Amino acid sequence: MDGVGRATDNICIERFWRSIKYEEIYLNEYKNIKSLNLAIEKYMYSYNKKKLHSAIGYKTPNEIYYQADNNLDPKGAKLLPLVS
Repeated sequence: MDGVGRATDNICIERFWRSIKYEEIYLNEYKNIKSLNLAIEKYMYSYNKKKLHSAIGYKTPNEIYYQADNNLDPKGAKLLPLVS
């Protein structure tokens, strides 16, 4: 992962971990690993299915992922192929 342009590959995951640390982990105290794992699981569910993200048009990551996966717009009409 040290080639030209490789740093941009990690931008999304680095942003996610920054968010989870500052919005969840640093704000709470956990009694054990099990409670930490549960908190992370809840945060990830909320982050992917409920939280609207301005960078992707105020949609959830799940909406974008499944829209691309099905190659459908929200109204059900077929979009152009993602890869030309």
